[in-house]
Amino acid sequence: MAKVKTSKEAKEVSDIKAMVDTMGTNEQTPKQIVTELDKYIVGQKEAKRSVAIALRNRWRSHRLDESMQDDVIPKNILMIGSTGVGKTEIARRLAKLVRAPFIKVEATKFTEVGYVGRDVESIIRDLAETSVRMVRQQRMEDVREKAEELAEDRILDVFVPEPKKSHNPLGRLFGNDSEEESSDDAEKEAPKYQAGREWVRKRLDKGELEKELIEIDVEEAPRPMVGMFSGSSLESMGDNLQDMIGSLMPKRHKKRKVTVAAARKIFAQEEAAKLIDMEEVAETAVKVAERSGIVFLDEIDKVAVRGHSSGADVSREGVQRDILPIVEGSTVMTKYGPVKTDHVLFIAAGAFHMSKPSDLIPELQGRFPIRVELKSLQQEDFEKILTEPQNALLKQYKALLATEGVTLDFAESAITRLAEIACDVNEQAEDIGARRLHTLLEKLLEDVSFDAPDLADKNVTIDATYVDDKLSEIAKNRDLSQFIL
Repeated sequence: MAKVKTSKEAKEVSDIKAMVDTMGTNEQTPKQIVTELDKYIVGQKEAKRSVAIALRNRWRSHRLDESMQDDVIPKNILMIGSTGVGKTEIARRLAKLVRAPFIKVEATKFTEVGYVGRDVESIIRDLAETSVRMVRQQRMEDVREKAEELAEDRILDVFVPEPKKSHNPLGRLFGNDSEEESSDDAEKEAPKYQAGREWVRKRLDKGELEKELIEIDVEEAPRPMVGMFSGSSLESMGDNLQDMIGSLMPKRHKKRKVTVAAARKIFAQEEAAKLIDMEEVAETAVKVAERSGIVFLDEIDKVAVRGHSSGADVSREGVQRDILPIVEGSTVMTKYGPVKTDHVLFIAAGAFHMSKPSDLIPELQGRFPIRVELKSLQQEDFEKILTEPQNALLKQYKALLATEGVTLDFAESAITRLAEIACDVNEQAEDIGARRLHTLLEKLLEDVSFDAPDLADKNVTIDATYVDDKLSEIAKNRDLSQFIL
């Protein structure tokens, strides 16, 4: 006979489904997603379009009938382009945009089982951990108001402790009336106690006690077993063992002197943690990781094998074969339960200078049907990178030096000259894309950054002449630029 779900169980299932649907997807159209990515990444329209379509397809798949959802798997993406052109940034911004569990791993950290290196299944274990953190944070936000109320009650308990009842367990045996006396005393103390709490509560509401020091009792976090089982296939066993030991050991507490403002935060965190159901969090997190997880596999070209494999190439091919089941779709055991990878979106990336995508094993190639080639950055791209994104480099340096009272201004000619030098050095030396600008700007502003606290004139203007004085000689000298730029 089928078990009938209670209204509470039905609501929990509904809540889990709602969170799975909302995390990792959003209502934005592909055009809106590209517009959002344009705020942080210059150019690379083709790559942005591909990830926007992949994201929209995920939104579409969540709205299919459950019978069809399992058949519609995400189309994994392979990004091809030199370092610094925006591969990682596109994937990272995409995950932030949709609040999806996202992890970035480097393929070179993994080796074939039996060699030194991490087990590839740790990718999914890390994804599950990320998902649990996200869902737990969301649940804690949901109970924040209640947790803050309980936190204030605990602060009141520190300022106005509850009167202790003097209870004599032998009173009844010997017929004395100490219990009645203590009861009478408690009744007399109750009005004073309540009045005291109300007085303190009003002061707390006005913010008059925020800087007062109080002594509180806090729970100590368990110490992690550093190094134990790490980097091996026993990694998950180590996590489970640590959890088991942690649940058996009594909670340790310690006294701390903190301000009321700090105590409020500590108590609110502790109370929120008590209010949420970690079993429900784990169950939801597994579903979210399965349906909305994004894994960014960087440096995939480093494990590609050209021609006949021998020696070290055998290990690199072994890494591909170990990664294959994860990408194809398998079930990985984590401490939160089994996680299926069938609907995890994998985005692989590599420069492919010394190899090409066809050097990957055929089975792995087939699992990345969408190929996107990112273009090398040109001078106009560098100019935009310096000024247009919300986190543009020039905005960052201006903000940093403003903390010293220095007003930094870049003339148009300086921006153009910086872009020219970045483009020239990338052509002459290794092409490291936008990362070249970090090196150039650090060298350019070295004197200003060093002298900033002692500058008499706090208004500094950078023009093309200043850029040439600091950088042109290094940029012209190819031998020297290899070491400095």
